[in-house]
Amino acid sequence: MTKKSAEKAITGKPSVSTARTTTEKTLRDLMKTMEGKDFADIEEANAFLQTMLASGQMESLLDDVPLSLKDEAQELAFDAMEAESDAEAVKLAKRALRKDPDCVDALVVLAEIESTSQRQLILRMQKAVAAGERSLGAEFIAENQGHFWGIIETRPFMRALEQLAGLLRSEGINLDAIRHYETMIALNPNDNQGVRDPLLGLYLVVDNLDGARKLLQDYKEDASANFAWCRVLERFVSGDLPGASAALNKARKANPFVELYLIGRKALPKRPPEMYGMGTQEEAVLCLNNMAAAWAAHEEAAFWVLDQIETARPPAKNVRTNRLGKRRKRR
Repeated sequence: MTKKSAEKAITGKPSVSTARTTTEKTLRDLMKTMEGKDFADIEEANAFLQTMLASGQMESLLDDVPLSLKDEAQELAFDAMEAESDAEAVKLAKRALRKDPDCVDALVVLAEIESTSQRQLILRMQKAVAAGERSLGAEFIAENQGHFWGIIETRPFMRALEQLAGLLRSEGINLDAIRHYETMIALNPNDNQGVRDPLLGLYLVVDNLDGARKLLQDYKEDASANFAWCRVLERFVSGDLPGASAALNKARKANPFVELYLIGRKALPKRPPEMYGMGTQEEAVLCLNNMAAAWAAHEEAAFWVLDQIETARPPAKNVRTNRLGKRRKRR
């Protein structure tokens, strides 16, 4: 079993894509070329980067920038994440850890490959997160809270934290998962990783309506199916049926496919899609992955939705009942 297939088997989600690691490596390289340079403003910095890229001098400039052991470890970790085989990935990850024992990405690679159970994977992912906290340091974390994802060095830690929270959620360890998702939101309110979606579902699973309402308010511009349909459930559980009805009308317009899965008219695929568009079936599948447990915890809400949908459905046209009580189309 390859590294990626092993992770899918245990967590149901793929490893970080090659495209993402390539992008992050490029960003790290760009930051290295700018270290120690005193730019007057952002325009001057951008002009410098454009000149380097256009002239083809970027690679030679990078060769002149000395790498720390931590940087070397991260480069090896990137190579491990992109390795073609588990054996090669393990070899590279262990080399990275010899240079930097707290290299988060290397610890995650080994956890994904070597863990033989969900419990062991969770324990090893917890160690990776702890390593990230040590590596960044409490002072750095406190000073940079609020814009974490914009700092390239934080991303391995943030990825590991997201994976850990997802593993805990899959095991029903909801309060710990919520705590980690809340940490991520506090560190990066812009939420580039989209963790507000599973967090909102978890708030509704554990009946933390205050948390759900705050999240809905904080991201009130979020037009996703996940937020639209969770608003329906939040209003229903709050006892606001008129509000739930209004929210349902908006949710059905945002993504009409969600109800097909929600009321059992369509079965969820075994694997979630890797890409989606707003209002599509793929978005509906991802939406249900985030909120299915919340709706299952409030079955009466799902029955209410079914009732509302049936009531709102217009009567069939050109149909009459014959003397035997069977329906047939008018000719």
